[in-house]
Amino acid sequence: MEKTWKQRCLPLLLLLSILSADTNHNNIIFLRQTAADGVTPEEATLLRDEVREMFYHAFNGYMEHAFPLDELKPLSCEGEDSLGGYALTLIDSLDMLALLGDRERFTSSVDWIGKNLRFDINKTVSVFETTIRVLGGLLSAHLIASDYATGMRIPSYDNQLLDLAEDLARRMLPAFDTPTGIPFGSVNLLYGVDEQESRITSTAGGGTLTLEFGMLSRLTNDPIFEQVTKNAVRGLWARRSKLNLVGAHINVFTGEWTQKDAGIGTSIDSFYEYLLKAYLLFGDEEYLFIFQEAYAAAMHYLYNDPWYVEVNMDSAAIVWPLFNSLQAFWPGLQVLAGDIDPAIRTHAAFFSVWKRYGFTPEGFNLATLTVQHGQKSYPLRPELIESTYWLYKATRDPRYLDVGRDMVVSLQYGARCPCGYCHIVDVEFHKKEDHMESFFLAETVSITFGSSIYGFFLIWLRVQITL
Repeated sequence: MEKTWKQRCLPLLLLLSILSADTNHNNIIFLRQTAADGVTPEEATLLRDEVREMFYHAFNGYMEHAFPLDELKPLSCEGEDSLGGYALTLIDSLDMLALLGDRERFTSSVDWIGKNLRFDINKTVSVFETTIRVLGGLLSAHLIASDYATGMRIPSYDNQLLDLAEDLARRMLPAFDTPTGIPFGSVNLLYGVDEQESRITSTAGGGTLTLEFGMLSRLTNDPIFEQVTKNAVRGLWARRSKLNLVGAHINVFTGEWTQKDAGIGTSIDSFYEYLLKAYLLFGDEEYLFIFQEAYAAAMHYLYNDPWYVEVNMDSAAIVWPLFNSLQAFWPGLQVLAGDIDPAIRTHAAFFSVWKRYGFTPEGFNLATLTVQHGQKSYPLRPELIESTYWLYKATRDPRYLDVGRDMVVSLQYGARCPCGYCHIVDVEFHKKEDHMESFFLAETVSITFGSSIYGFFLIWLRVQITL
Protein backbone atom coordinates (compact mmCIF):
# COMPACT_ATOMS: atom_id res chain seq x y z
CA MET A 1 0.00 0.00 0.00
CA GLU A 2 1.72 3.03 -1.17
CA LYS A 3 1.68 6.14 0.88
CA THR A 4 1.02 9.38 2.35
CA TRP A 5 1.38 13.01 3.07
CA LYS A 6 4.53 12.89 5.09
CA GLN A 7 5.81 10.14 2.94
CA ARG A 8 5.42 12.26 -0.11
CA CYS A 9 7.62 14.74 1.72
CA LEU A 10 10.29 12.22 1.65
CA PRO A 11 11.97 9.43 -0.66
CA LEU A 12 14.63 10.84 -3.53
CA LEU A 13 13.91 14.55 -2.35
CA LEU A 14 14.57 13.58 1.23
CA LEU A 15 17.54 11.65 0.10
CA LEU A 16 18.77 14.83 -1.55
CA SER A 17 18.32 16.53 1.78
CA ILE A 18 20.28 13.74 3.41
CA LEU A 19 22.99 13.81 0.81
CA SER A 20 23.32 17.56 1.08
CA ALA A 21 23.90 17.45 4.83
CA ASP A 22 27.19 18.31 6.45
CA THR A 23 29.43 15.43 7.44
CA ASN A 24 32.63 15.10 9.41
CA HIS A 25 34.27 12.77 6.92
CA ASN A 26 37.44 13.94 5.21
CA ASN A 27 38.16 10.83 3.19
CA ILE A 28 38.63 11.32 -0.54
CA ILE A 29 36.08 9.19 -2.36
CA PHE A 30 34.72 8.91 -5.85
CA LEU A 31 31.09 8.92 -6.91
CA ARG A 32 30.98 5.25 -7.86
CA GLN A 33 33.40 3.91 -5.27
CA THR A 34 32.14 0.73 -3.68
CA ALA A 35 34.37 0.77 -0.60
CA ALA A 36 32.81 1.67 2.72
CA ASP A 37 34.24 5.19 2.84
CA GLY A 38 31.89 7.90 4.03
CA VAL A 39 30.10 10.40 1.83
CA THR A 40 32.04 13.65 1.71
CA PRO A 41 30.39 17.05 1.27
CA GLU A 42 31.78 17.16 -2.27
CA GLU A 43 30.21 13.85 -3.16
CA ALA A 44 26.97 14.89 -1.50
CA THR A 45 26.77 17.83 -3.87
CA LEU A 46 27.33 15.57 -6.86
CA LEU A 47 24.70 13.15 -5.63
CA ARG A 48 22.21 15.96 -5.07
CA ASP A 49 22.67 17.07 -8.67
CA GLU A 50 22.40 13.48 -9.83
CA VAL A 51 19.07 13.02 -8.08
CA ARG A 52 17.79 16.22 -9.68
CA GLU A 53 18.78 14.81 -13.06
CA MET A 54 17.01 11.55 -12.22
CA PHE A 55 13.78 13.42 -11.65
CA TYR A 56 13.98 15.34 -14.89
CA HIS A 57 14.96 12.26 -16.88
CA ALA A 58 11.74 10.56 -15.77
CA PHE A 59 9.51 13.66 -15.70
CA ASN A 60 10.56 14.81 -19.16
CA GLY A 61 10.09 11.26 -20.41
CA TYR A 62 6.54 11.29 -19.08
CA MET A 63 5.71 14.72 -20.51
CA GLU A 64 7.15 13.87 -23.93
CA HIS A 65 5.85 10.34 -24.35
CA ALA A 66 2.88 9.80 -22.00
CA PHE A 67 1.17 13.05 -21.00
CA PRO A 68 -1.80 13.49 -20.56
CA LEU A 69 -2.19 9.76 -19.89
CA ASP A 70 -1.71 8.64 -16.30
CA GLU A 71 1.69 6.99 -16.34
CA LEU A 72 4.79 6.37 -18.42
CA LYS A 73 5.98 3.07 -19.86
CA PRO A 74 9.70 3.84 -19.64
CA LEU A 75 11.03 1.03 -21.82
CA SER A 76 8.74 1.48 -24.82
CA CYS A 77 8.40 5.26 -24.27
CA GLU A 78 4.61 5.15 -24.35
CA GLY A 79 1.82 6.18 -22.00
CA GLU A 80 -0.97 4.31 -20.26
CA ASP A 81 -4.05 5.16 -18.20
CA SER A 82 -3.73 3.26 -14.95
CA LEU A 83 -5.98 4.99 -12.41
CA GLY A 84 -8.56 7.42 -13.78
CA GLY A 85 -7.20 8.89 -16.97
CA TYR A 86 -6.43 12.33 -15.58
CA ALA A 87 -2.70 13.00 -16.03
CA LEU A 88 -1.92 11.25 -12.76
CA THR A 89 1.88 11.56 -12.93
CA LEU A 90 1.71 15.31 -13.55
CA ILE A 91 -0.62 15.86 -10.57
CA ASP A 92 1.56 13.66 -8.39
CA SER A 93 4.71 15.57 -9.42
CA LEU A 94 3.54 19.14 -8.81
CA ASP A 95 5.04 19.50 -5.35
CA MET A 96 8.37 18.13 -6.56
CA LEU A 97 8.50 20.78 -9.28
CA ALA A 98 7.90 23.40 -6.61
CA LEU A 99 10.58 22.00 -4.32
CA LEU A 100 13.04 22.07 -7.18
CA GLY A 101 12.21 25.73 -7.63
CA ASP A 102 11.01 25.09 -11.18
CA ARG A 103 8.59 28.01 -11.27
CA GLU A 104 7.98 27.87 -15.02
CA ARG A 105 6.91 24.24 -15.14
CA PHE A 106 5.06 24.39 -11.82
CA THR A 107 3.07 27.39 -13.02
CA SER A 108 2.30 25.96 -16.46
CA SER A 109 1.29 22.62 -14.94
CA VAL A 110 -1.05 24.22 -12.41
CA ASP A 111 -2.56 26.29 -15.22
CA TRP A 112 -3.09 23.25 -17.46
CA ILE A 113 -4.69 21.22 -14.67
CA GLY A 114 -6.97 24.08 -13.67
CA LYS A 115 -8.22 24.42 -17.25
CA ASN A 116 -8.38 20.79 -18.35
CA LEU A 117 -8.89 18.44 -15.42
CA ARG A 118 -12.43 17.22 -14.75
CA PHE A 119 -13.78 14.47 -12.54
CA ASP A 120 -17.31 14.10 -13.93
CA ILE A 121 -16.18 10.96 -15.74
CA ASN A 122 -17.48 7.42 -15.84
CA LYS A 123 -14.45 5.90 -14.11
CA THR A 124 -14.33 3.51 -11.18
CA VAL A 125 -11.26 4.34 -9.13
CA SER A 126 -9.51 3.21 -5.96
CA VAL A 127 -10.54 5.43 -3.04
CA PHE A 128 -7.14 4.99 -1.41
CA GLU A 129 -4.95 5.59 -4.45
CA THR A 130 -7.07 8.49 -5.66
CA THR A 131 -6.89 10.09 -2.24
CA ILE A 132 -3.15 9.87 -1.68
CA ARG A 133 -2.07 10.60 -5.24
CA VAL A 134 -4.69 12.89 -6.78
CA LEU A 135 -6.47 14.57 -3.87
CA GLY A 136 -3.18 14.94 -2.01
CA GLY A 137 -1.39 16.22 -5.09
CA LEU A 138 -4.05 18.85 -5.73
CA LEU A 139 -4.07 20.03 -2.13
CA SER A 140 -0.31 20.29 -1.89
CA ALA A 141 -0.07 22.23 -5.13
CA HIS A 142 -2.93 24.50 -4.06
CA LEU A 143 -1.19 25.43 -0.84
CA ILE A 144 2.13 25.95 -2.56
CA ALA A 145 0.59 28.07 -5.31
CA SER A 146 -1.44 30.24 -2.94
CA ASP A 147 1.06 30.96 -0.15
CA TYR A 148 3.87 33.51 -0.28
CA ALA A 149 5.77 31.48 2.34
CA THR A 150 6.44 28.70 -0.17
CA GLY A 151 8.31 31.00 -2.54
CA MET A 152 6.27 29.54 -5.41
CA ARG A 153 3.05 31.54 -5.19
CA ILE A 154 1.35 32.07 -8.54
CA PRO A 155 -0.13 35.61 -8.70
CA SER A 156 -2.90 34.62 -11.13
CA TYR A 157 -3.90 31.52 -9.16
CA ASP A 158 -7.54 31.55 -8.01
CA ASN A 159 -8.10 28.32 -6.04
CA GLN A 160 -8.71 26.19 -9.13
CA LEU A 161 -6.94 23.18 -7.62
CA LEU A 162 -8.83 23.47 -4.34
CA ASP A 163 -12.11 23.53 -6.26
CA LEU A 164 -11.05 20.40 -8.12
CA ALA A 165 -10.00 18.70 -4.88
CA GLU A 166 -13.35 19.43 -3.27
CA ASP A 167 -15.23 18.15 -6.31
CA LEU A 168 -13.16 14.96 -6.32
CA ALA A 169 -13.63 14.33 -2.60
CA ARG A 170 -17.40 14.81 -2.84
CA ARG A 171 -17.48 12.23 -5.62
CA MET A 172 -15.76 9.77 -3.27
CA LEU A 173 -18.09 10.41 -0.31
CA PRO A 174 -20.63 7.73 -1.38
CA ALA A 175 -17.94 5.12 -0.66
CA PHE A 176 -18.27 5.91 3.06
CA ASP A 177 -22.00 5.15 3.17
CA THR A 178 -21.66 1.79 4.90
CA PRO A 179 -23.00 0.40 8.20
CA THR A 180 -19.49 0.37 9.70
CA GLY A 181 -18.34 3.72 8.33
CA ILE A 182 -15.43 1.90 6.69
CA PRO A 183 -15.45 2.85 2.99
CA PHE A 184 -15.72 0.65 -0.05
CA GLY A 185 -12.42 0.18 -1.81
CA SER A 186 -13.62 1.68 -5.10
CA VAL A 187 -16.13 4.25 -6.27
CA ASN A 188 -17.36 5.45 -9.66
CA LEU A 189 -16.72 9.17 -9.99
CA LEU A 190 -19.96 9.71 -11.93
CA TYR A 191 -22.39 7.16 -10.50
CA GLY A 192 -21.13 6.35 -7.00
CA VAL A 193 -20.66 2.83 -5.69
CA ASP A 194 -21.64 0.06 -8.08
CA GLU A 195 -24.11 -2.54 -6.78
CA GLN A 196 -21.57 -5.24 -7.58
CA GLU A 197 -18.71 -3.53 -5.77
CA SER A 198 -16.85 -5.80 -3.35
CA ARG A 199 -17.69 -5.31 0.31
CA ILE A 200 -14.19 -6.36 1.31
CA THR A 201 -11.53 -3.71 1.79
CA SER A 202 -8.08 -3.57 3.33
CA THR A 203 -7.32 -1.96 6.66
CA ALA A 204 -4.86 0.40 5.01
CA GLY A 205 -7.37 1.28 2.30
CA GLY A 206 -10.04 2.17 4.83
CA GLY A 207 -7.84 3.80 7.45
CA THR A 208 -5.40 5.87 5.40
CA LEU A 209 -7.47 8.85 4.30
CA THR A 210 -7.45 11.18 7.29
CA LEU A 211 -4.65 13.55 6.30
CA GLU A 212 -5.96 14.54 2.89
CA PHE A 213 -9.64 14.65 3.83
CA GLY A 214 -8.86 16.38 7.13
CA MET A 215 -6.87 19.07 5.38
CA LEU A 216 -9.66 19.55 2.85
CA SER A 217 -12.15 20.13 5.67
CA ARG A 218 -9.94 22.86 7.07
CA LEU A 219 -9.49 24.52 3.69
CA THR A 220 -13.19 24.43 2.77
CA ASN A 221 -14.65 24.87 6.28
CA ASP A 222 -16.78 21.79 5.64
CA PRO A 223 -16.38 19.17 8.40
CA ILE A 224 -17.89 16.30 6.41
CA PHE A 225 -14.60 15.18 4.87
CA GLU A 226 -12.81 14.87 8.19
CA GLN A 227 -15.84 13.30 9.84
CA VAL A 228 -16.17 10.39 7.41
CA THR A 229 -12.49 9.50 7.52
CA LYS A 230 -12.32 9.68 11.32
CA ASN A 231 -15.40 7.45 11.48
CA ALA A 232 -13.62 4.97 9.22
CA VAL A 233 -10.68 4.83 11.63
CA ARG A 234 -13.04 4.41 14.55
CA GLY A 235 -14.86 1.65 12.69
CA LEU A 236 -11.66 -0.29 12.17
CA TRP A 237 -10.32 0.24 15.69
CA ALA A 238 -13.65 -0.74 17.27
CA ARG A 239 -13.24 -4.14 15.64
CA ARG A 240 -9.70 -4.79 16.85
CA SER A 241 -8.98 -8.04 18.63
CA LYS A 242 -8.57 -8.38 22.39
CA LEU A 243 -4.83 -8.12 21.72
CA ASN A 244 -5.30 -4.66 20.14
CA LEU A 245 -4.37 -6.06 16.73
CA VAL A 246 -6.18 -5.41 13.45
CA GLY A 247 -6.42 -7.77 10.53
CA ALA A 248 -5.67 -7.21 6.87
CA HIS A 249 -9.14 -7.28 5.24
CA ILE A 250 -12.62 -6.55 6.54
CA ASN A 251 -16.22 -6.63 5.34
CA VAL A 252 -17.39 -3.01 5.33
CA PHE A 253 -21.03 -4.03 5.90
CA THR A 254 -20.76 -6.68 8.62
CA GLY A 255 -17.46 -5.64 10.21
CA GLU A 256 -16.26 -9.23 9.98
CA TRP A 257 -12.55 -9.73 9.39
CA THR A 258 -12.09 -11.77 6.23
CA GLN A 259 -8.30 -11.98 6.63
CA LYS A 260 -7.09 -12.04 10.21
CA ASP A 261 -3.36 -11.78 9.52
CA ALA A 262 -1.98 -8.91 11.59
CA GLY A 263 1.26 -7.20 10.56
CA ILE A 264 2.90 -3.88 9.80
CA GLY A 265 3.21 -4.45 6.06
CA THR A 266 0.93 -5.26 3.14
CA SER A 267 -2.74 -4.20 3.55
CA ILE A 268 -2.18 -2.65 7.01
CA ASP A 269 0.99 -0.52 6.92
CA SER A 270 -0.27 3.02 6.50
CA PHE A 271 -3.11 2.54 9.00
CA TYR A 272 -0.44 2.86 11.69
CA GLU A 273 1.34 5.65 9.85
CA TYR A 274 -1.68 7.90 9.44
CA LEU A 275 -2.64 7.57 13.10
CA LEU A 276 0.56 9.23 14.27
CA LYS A 277 0.79 11.69 11.41
CA ALA A 278 -2.83 12.79 11.82
CA TYR A 279 -2.01 13.63 15.42
CA LEU A 280 1.14 15.48 14.38
CA LEU A 281 -0.72 17.44 11.71
CA PHE A 282 -4.01 18.17 13.45
CA GLY A 283 -3.19 17.82 17.16
CA ASP A 284 -6.16 15.47 17.64
CA GLU A 285 -5.32 13.35 20.68
CA GLU A 286 -7.80 10.62 19.72
CA TYR A 287 -5.43 9.63 16.94
CA LEU A 288 -2.50 9.63 19.34
CA PHE A 289 -4.32 7.42 21.84
CA ILE A 290 -5.22 4.85 19.17
CA PHE A 291 -1.67 4.94 17.80
CA GLN A 292 -0.14 4.35 21.22
CA GLU A 293 -2.38 1.35 21.86
CA ALA A 294 -1.84 -0.09 18.36
CA TYR A 295 1.91 0.52 18.45
CA ALA A 296 2.33 -1.16 21.84
CA ALA A 297 0.47 -4.22 20.57
CA ALA A 298 2.56 -4.35 17.39
CA MET A 299 5.79 -4.21 19.35
CA HIS A 300 4.60 -6.90 21.74
CA TYR A 301 3.15 -9.42 19.29
CA LEU A 302 4.74 -8.68 15.90
CA TYR A 303 8.30 -7.68 16.78
CA ASN A 304 10.89 -10.43 16.53
CA ASP A 305 13.98 -8.25 16.95
CA PRO A 306 15.02 -6.93 14.45
CA TRP A 307 12.31 -8.30 12.14
CA TYR A 308 8.52 -8.25 12.17
CA VAL A 309 6.26 -11.20 11.50
CA GLU A 310 2.59 -11.61 10.70
CA VAL A 311 0.39 -13.28 13.31
CA ASN A 312 -3.22 -14.25 13.79
CA MET A 313 -4.90 -11.18 15.27
CA ASP A 314 -6.77 -13.24 17.87
CA SER A 315 -4.17 -15.77 19.02
CA ALA A 316 -0.87 -14.08 18.05
CA ALA A 317 0.22 -17.39 16.43
CA ILE A 318 2.78 -16.72 13.70
CA VAL A 319 1.28 -16.93 10.22
CA TRP A 320 4.13 -15.66 8.04
CA PRO A 321 7.82 -15.26 8.96
CA LEU A 322 8.13 -12.78 6.11
CA PHE A 323 9.71 -9.39 5.49
CA ASN A 324 7.73 -7.54 2.85
CA SER A 325 8.93 -4.28 1.39
CA LEU A 326 6.02 -2.23 2.69
CA GLN A 327 7.26 -2.87 6.23
CA ALA A 328 10.24 -0.66 5.47
CA PHE A 329 8.35 2.52 6.43
CA TRP A 330 8.26 1.34 10.06
CA PRO A 331 11.70 2.52 11.27
CA GLY A 332 10.86 6.01 10.00
CA LEU A 333 7.56 5.94 11.87
CA GLN A 334 9.39 4.80 14.99
CA VAL A 335 11.68 7.81 14.72
CA LEU A 336 8.64 10.11 14.66
CA ALA A 337 7.32 8.25 17.70
CA GLY A 338 10.65 8.65 19.52
CA ASP A 339 11.54 4.94 19.61
CA ILE A 340 14.98 5.14 18.03
CA ASP A 341 16.89 2.04 19.13
CA PRO A 342 14.63 -0.62 17.59
CA ALA A 343 14.35 1.57 14.49
CA ILE A 344 18.12 1.45 14.05
CA ARG A 345 18.25 -2.33 14.35
CA THR A 346 15.30 -2.94 12.06
CA HIS A 347 16.56 -0.53 9.42
CA ALA A 348 19.92 -2.33 9.41
CA ALA A 349 18.15 -5.65 8.87
CA PHE A 350 15.97 -4.30 6.08
CA PHE A 351 18.91 -2.61 4.37
CA SER A 352 20.86 -5.87 4.49
CA VAL A 353 18.21 -7.25 2.11
CA TRP A 354 18.64 -4.24 -0.18
CA LYS A 355 22.41 -4.73 -0.17
CA ARG A 356 22.04 -8.39 -1.00
CA TYR A 357 19.93 -7.84 -4.12
CA GLY A 358 20.39 -4.17 -4.98
CA PHE A 359 16.71 -3.62 -4.13
CA THR A 360 14.17 -4.91 -1.63
CA PRO A 361 11.92 -7.66 -3.04
CA GLU A 362 8.24 -7.55 -2.24
CA GLY A 363 8.75 -10.59 -0.01
CA PHE A 364 11.79 -12.07 1.74
CA ASN A 365 11.34 -15.32 3.67
CA LEU A 366 12.94 -15.07 7.11
CA ALA A 367 12.92 -18.84 7.59
CA THR A 368 14.85 -19.66 4.43
CA LEU A 369 16.57 -16.27 3.97
CA THR A 370 15.55 -16.28 0.33
CA VAL A 371 13.26 -14.23 -1.87
CA GLN A 372 9.69 -15.39 -1.42
CA HIS A 373 8.33 -17.20 -4.47
CA GLY A 374 6.09 -14.92 -6.49
CA GLN A 375 7.30 -11.80 -4.65
CA LYS A 376 10.57 -11.07 -6.45
CA SER A 377 9.72 -7.61 -7.78
CA TYR A 378 10.72 -4.11 -6.69
CA PRO A 379 8.20 -1.54 -8.00
CA LEU A 380 10.43 1.46 -7.13
CA ARG A 381 9.01 1.80 -3.64
CA PRO A 382 10.06 4.71 -1.36
CA GLU A 383 9.60 3.22 2.11
CA LEU A 384 13.18 2.24 2.97
CA ILE A 385 14.49 5.55 1.62
CA GLU A 386 12.10 7.44 3.88
CA SER A 387 13.21 5.52 6.95
CA THR A 388 16.83 6.24 6.03
CA TYR A 389 16.04 9.94 5.96
CA TRP A 390 14.37 10.01 9.36
CA LEU A 391 17.14 8.00 10.98
CA TYR A 392 19.76 10.36 9.66
CA LYS A 393 17.83 13.37 10.92
CA ALA A 394 17.44 11.74 14.34
CA THR A 395 20.97 10.40 14.79
CA ARG A 396 23.21 12.36 12.39
CA ASP A 397 25.00 9.07 11.92
CA PRO A 398 26.93 9.31 8.60
CA ARG A 399 26.25 5.65 7.86
CA TYR A 400 22.84 6.77 6.57
CA LEU A 401 24.52 9.00 4.02
CA ASP A 402 26.31 5.91 2.76
CA VAL A 403 22.97 4.11 2.58
CA GLY A 404 21.56 6.97 0.54
CA ARG A 405 24.46 6.76 -1.87
CA ASP A 406 23.95 3.03 -2.32
CA MET A 407 20.27 3.56 -3.09
CA VAL A 408 21.00 6.16 -5.74
CA VAL A 409 23.56 3.85 -7.36
CA SER A 410 21.09 0.94 -7.35
CA LEU A 411 18.39 3.00 -9.02
CA GLN A 412 20.75 4.45 -11.59
CA TYR A 413 22.40 1.18 -12.58
CA GLY A 414 19.52 -1.21 -12.08
CA ALA A 415 16.31 0.66 -12.87
CA ARG A 416 17.16 3.44 -15.34
CA CYS A 417 15.44 3.00 -18.71
CA PRO A 418 15.39 5.02 -21.95
CA CYS A 419 12.56 7.33 -20.91
CA GLY A 420 12.40 6.93 -17.14
CA TYR A 421 12.88 4.25 -14.46
CA CYS A 422 11.53 0.72 -14.71
CA HIS A 423 10.02 -1.59 -12.18
CA ILE A 424 12.34 -4.47 -11.36
CA VAL A 425 10.38 -7.64 -11.96
CA ASP A 426 13.06 -9.92 -10.45
CA VAL A 427 15.56 -8.53 -7.93
CA GLU A 428 17.84 -11.55 -8.29
CA PHE A 429 18.42 -10.99 -12.01
CA HIS A 430 17.48 -7.28 -12.22
CA LYS A 431 14.99 -7.98 -15.00
CA LYS A 432 13.07 -4.81 -15.93
CA GLU A 433 9.35 -4.28 -16.45
CA ASP A 434 7.89 -1.57 -18.69
CA HIS A 435 6.11 0.40 -15.97
CA MET A 436 6.77 3.46 -13.81
CA GLU A 437 4.15 4.37 -11.25
CA SER A 438 3.55 8.02 -10.46
CA PHE A 439 4.86 7.57 -6.93
CA PHE A 440 8.38 7.13 -8.24
CA LEU A 441 8.49 10.87 -8.97
CA ALA A 442 6.18 11.94 -6.14
CA GLU A 443 7.83 9.87 -3.42
CA THR A 444 10.91 7.85 -4.32
CA VAL A 445 12.79 10.60 -6.14
CA SER A 446 11.10 13.22 -4.01
CA ILE A 447 12.37 11.72 -0.76
CA THR A 448 15.82 11.15 -2.11
CA PHE A 449 15.89 14.84 -2.90
CA GLY A 450 14.06 16.02 0.24
CA SER A 451 10.39 16.56 -0.84
CA SER A 452 6.80 17.25 -0.29
CA ILE A 453 3.81 16.53 1.66
CA TYR A 454 1.08 18.47 0.28
CA GLY A 455 1.60 22.09 0.86
CA PHE A 456 0.69 22.97 4.41
CA PHE A 457 2.06 19.71 5.65
CA LEU A 458 5.17 20.25 3.55
CA ILE A 459 5.71 23.62 5.20
CA TRP A 460 5.09 22.13 8.64
CA LEU A 461 7.46 19.24 7.99
CA ARG A 462 10.25 21.39 6.69
CA VAL A 463 9.92 23.62 9.77
CA GLN A 464 10.21 20.54 11.99
CA ILE A 465 13.25 19.35 10.06
CA THR A 466 15.09 22.57 10.80
CA LEU A 467 14.37 22.53 14.54
